[in-house]
Amino acid sequence: MICLRGNHEQMLLDFIDAASLIWMSTATGSDQTFMQYTHTRLKLRSEADFDNARELITKRIPALQIDFMRQLPLYHEDDHALYVHAGLEKGKHPGESSSQALLWTRDEDFYKSYYGKPCVFGHTPTPFLPWRGRLGRHGIYLLNSAIGIDTGYNLQSPLTCLSLPDFTLYQTFADGDTATHHITSFIPETLKEMQRKSAVKAELND
Repeated sequence: MICLRGNHEQMLLDFIDAASLIWMSTATGSDQTFMQYTHTRLKLRSEADFDNARELITKRIPALQIDFMRQLPLYHEDDHALYVHAGLEKGKHPGESSSQALLWTRDEDFYKSYYGKPCVFGHTPTPFLPWRGRLGRHGIYLLNSAIGIDTGYNLQSPLTCLSLPDFTLYQTFADGDTATHHITSFIPETLKEMQRKSAVKAELND
């Protein structure tokens, strides 16, 4: 199993390192995370409160967990695809893309016009991606070579896992229900090519 770094891990690390305060916005869920680790309500009324909060959460998060987050890669690549948290800079391999793009981008051009090696990404829930690539109400996003799998995971939407190159979709819902789908329709030609290459390679290895 390979875990990738996302923007929330980066925000927390930046706060711990005194590089940024964006993690302290309640929109990030920091107040809940702070409470879970410190058993203390997050109160920010002065500069000293920020310093105290930083010191407290740095002490309460186990050092091994902080080290784990620091060691998380920004991308992964295998024979089938590239895997990133948010997306790619135009025309660039993730090894050449900025960390800002890999962690934060919400680039319409990437969603609509990416034709490179298949790229699996999250960060932006699929209901907010261009409608043309969305598959059903709880569907993932497939367009050209872009594969979006952030289906939201709330009371209405599932947590999604996609198996490649067979395009088997595994989903679990907040109420405990699960679903498995084998996607055979609406797969773009660019992604079908990935399946063909995988099949040829499997035959050669047999």
